Amino acid sequence: MKKGDAFAMEQIYRNYWEVVLDSAYRRVRDEEIAQDITQEIFISLWENRSRLMIEGSLGAYLQGAVKYKVINYFKSAVIKDKHREDLLLLIGEKMELSAENKLMLKDLNKEIDDAISGLPEKMRQVFWMSRKQEKTISEISIELGLSVQTVKNQISSALKLLKERLSYLLFLAVLMQLI
Repeated sequence: MKKGDAFAMEQIYRNYWEVVLDSAYRRVRDEEIAQDITQEIFISLWENRSRLMIEGSLGAYLQGAVKYKVINYFKSAVIKDKHREDLLLLIGEKMELSAENKLMLKDLNKEIDDAISGLPEKMRQVFWMSRKQEKTISEISIELGLSVQTVKNQISSALKLLKERLSYLLFLAVLMQLI
């Protein structure tokens, strides 16, 4: 694998994916998140193959990877929840729905909708189904005739693009608090 042998990576994946998925699931208790963590671990293993220095067994290395990915997942979730709470508190305290504030909120929603509409067509459709229609990855996959992995990739790419395009909105929310 270290030399770029895809067959070797395939064998590693076949031998370990179920153990890694099970380990992740036992920690997060969510099938989709466990699948995402498993996928990230194997992608990272392949992408970093030339730099990896695995001492001991590969199984032990993968279990350690699961541990750290799960920790990072929970850290990220806590941070997102905190930002969401802060933003809701900010909006709740400072934005008495005056005419001016209603207009500002309408403008913010328009910015978000514009950013979503700026996504490539298939990505926009997948993202819309996921976030606005609250469909699962499996449901979207079946409905659009796409692989589960393609749906995951589309959602991930959409979130990355939207994050880049809309990163200033949190800054605006903070400024609105000061007003």
